[in-house]
Amino acid sequence: MPIRTSSLPARILFVATILTGSFLLFLVQPLVARMALPRLGGAPAVWDSAMFVYQALLLGGYAYAHALGRWRPRVQAAIHLTLLAVAALWLPIGLMAIDLPPDAEPALWVPWLLGLSIGPLFFAVSAQAPLIQRWFALAQPGRNPYALYAASNLGSFAGLIAYPLLVEPMMTLHGQSWLWSIGYALLALMVVICATRLPGGEDREQATTPQSKPPGWRRVGQWIALAAVPSGLVLATSTFITTDIVAMPLLWVLPLGVYLLSFIIAFATRRGAADTLTRIAPVTLLLLGGVIMGGNPGRPYFNVVIALLLLFMVSVALHTALYRARPAVDRLTGFYLFMAVGGALGGVFSGILAPVLFDWTYEYPLLILAAGILIPQQFMTMGIRHLWLRHRAVMLVALVVLLPQFWLAGPAGWFGDHQQGPVFLIIAALAFVVIGSRLGFAVLLAGALVLFGGYRALSLSMERDARMRSYFGVYTVRDEPGYRELDHGSTVHGIQLRGSAERERTPTTYYAPDSGVGRAMRAAPALFGPAARIGVVGLGTGTLACYARPGQTWRFYEIDPVIVRIARDTGQFTYLRRCAADPVIRIGDARIRLAAEPTDSFDLLALDAFSSDAVPAHLLTREAFATYARVVSRRGLLLVHISNRFVDLEPLVAAAARDGGWAVGKLAYIPSDLDEQASATRSVWLALSRDRQLLSALEARGGTWQRASAPPDLAPWTDDYSSVLPFLRRF
Repeated sequence: MPIRTSSLPARILFVATILTGSFLLFLVQPLVARMALPRLGGAPAVWDSAMFVYQALLLGGYAYAHALGRWRPRVQAAIHLTLLAVAALWLPIGLMAIDLPPDAEPALWVPWLLGLSIGPLFFAVSAQAPLIQRWFALAQPGRNPYALYAASNLGSFAGLIAYPLLVEPMMTLHGQSWLWSIGYALLALMVVICATRLPGGEDREQATTPQSKPPGWRRVGQWIALAAVPSGLVLATSTFITTDIVAMPLLWVLPLGVYLLSFIIAFATRRGAADTLTRIAPVTLLLLGGVIMGGNPGRPYFNVVIALLLLFMVSVALHTALYRARPAVDRLTGFYLFMAVGGALGGVFSGILAPVLFDWTYEYPLLILAAGILIPQQFMTMGIRHLWLRHRAVMLVALVVLLPQFWLAGPAGWFGDHQQGPVFLIIAALAFVVIGSRLGFAVLLAGALVLFGGYRALSLSMERDARMRSYFGVYTVRDEPGYRELDHGSTVHGIQLRGSAERERTPTTYYAPDSGVGRAMRAAPALFGPAARIGVVGLGTGTLACYARPGQTWRFYEIDPVIVRIARDTGQFTYLRRCAADPVIRIGDARIRLAAEPTDSFDLLALDAFSSDAVPAHLLTREAFATYARVVSRRGLLLVHISNRFVDLEPLVAAAARDGGWAVGKLAYIPSDLDEQASATRSVWLALSRDRQLLSALEARGGTWQRASAPPDLAPWTDDYSSVLPFLRRF
């Protein structure tokens, strides 16, 4: 329906209000997470508990907006404005000043801390999207309020992109807090203006009682399922591409951005794009699902594009189905409430349950399969439709018989190694026949997912301790000729040579004898005496333990209990058993654990926590280096591993060292002969000491040491400011 000129200003007002609320909602989550990082650490339990708080508050906000509908419009406005005013008492936004013990349990402390700190503000803002749409329907009878949900997700998308690209690089946390507080005040003013547009003096029964038929449980279940699958798939896609394809900073932004973009298309007033994409979605789901499961290790960025395109098509199709199944306007808030329930269930499945239930990212193909069952479908031709109607049982039996034959032999058994092209063509031909039959499509999709890569994942899962999973990722132990390897997703996490006892005690990869840390560990008896106190942040396979000498004291700090199990308990890697006499291993976030250690605890402390995609910023701040300076003796060494494919960490560490009065040396190690290259890995280590003579003594023991430097105007990261964006490497 065309918009009358007189209604345009009102529409702009409501759209702007929804945009602002959603923008603030997606801004507050990373903002508060950054505030909490130094105090709570970087353990996934912290993020999981925080997501529970966000989901609970979001559901509460949607339930509140739904319950508010029983009141007359002007009463609704009065109640909501009162809530906004009360929540404003929590401004400027920030964390409560509560000191947490070092062994604080995140499942208990995080909800308590975040609930007290931002609970009222998050609750009030989360209710904006459904409530303002309801008010728009009352203020503009006959207009389509559902289109405003597209505006809501546009605001969310803007907040998602703005934080890492603009807000975090340009502002301190203190400035971000005030920016958000000003935005909240602006939002409250816009809500007041929206409230003045609400009708008054209407009949109470007409205003508070829905006139349309209530949805049945079948329809409600459909809403929940259609919302749950894309919500779960966006998290599963993030886990899959960062675990099995490429570990890259800020990559999580892309799946979430694609997810929000799908809402903008699916709920738009103009239906052309949504309907066209939904029509072709089954074909792309089947073909791209096979491609992404087959994978291509040599083309990781191509795989990322395919995974994002698959997520986009699934999300648009299922959200379009949601839009088509929407109720009458008088039941709008209930519709969004059940959508929120579905979104929460999807998030809980992928983010909380899957790491416990599965040893690989099985949630990813399972959610693709669920999408195949739910996605709207149409037969390619009327002839195929009649064929299915007449011979459905025969065709299903043929599929069920044919696909296991490929599974039993494997693609290589039919067509030879790396010859999956013929299988792909067969799947594509069968797709022409089965699309339109949900059951037939689901059987074919399941077959494609298994044939193109699922069988490899299943075979590894059948081997005892070959693969383990935690909230930090998927760990795979591979036996190769002459050595055993631990992979963290697509990244090599450690290698141990096999054969003689001497080979098994040989340090490898980043920790080879001529690496920066290898030279420092070998020099420790000469520099610090026979009773040197050694600390290591990051256990890995326990490789560094083979530098331990009798009389030394060793302590490891490891955030992931699964790594401790792999290195110490399963017997797959024997570094700890062969080289170290029962070293102390402290599980938890290193900064929090080190803060609880006595002053002058170490002669040498090695930090090995920065080689993955997620750089723990709270370990690189001025405050973190102050903790290192306290626990490392004045005449001690701090070794920092800065080998990273995506982030240039040298200027960051050099700036923090300059600020803290540390002298810095750098050793970039490259294996020089074939024997070294077989087990050693290129590495870059920085050695820091507040005693210049000690650092010179280390450098004099061999190796090509260089000065590490930072631009004169580069300030170190602090707990109040850090942004990885300026330090990303070009690739």
